[in-house]
Amino acid sequence: MSNGLALLSIFVLSVFIGFEVVSKVSTTLHTPLMSGANAIHGIILIGAITVADRAVNNVQLSLAIVAVVLATINMVGGFVVTDRMLEMFKGKPRKASQTGGEK
Repeated sequence: MSNGLALLSIFVLSVFIGFEVVSKVSTTLHTPLMSGANAIHGIILIGAITVADRAVNNVQLSLAIVAVVLATINMVGGFVVTDRMLEMFKGKPRKASQTGGEK
């Protein structure tokens, strides 16, 4: 029981610290930080897959599968946000009439 209580405590502290860190980031920096965090999300996904591999009962396996799904959604969402951010920096294509006429 002590091991389960320690794991629950680590989980609760992780949620609290994660919430505090993310809520303190200004909106200007959030998107660039999201692109940098994709590597971290990949590591989290690998950890969740490893935990699923080592599960010894159905509860552990179920929680590990939920962790894999959530980590996957988080990582894919990070790449989508990064892609949208990079699209904002691309210029709009110019029409022939805007470039000085047709040749």
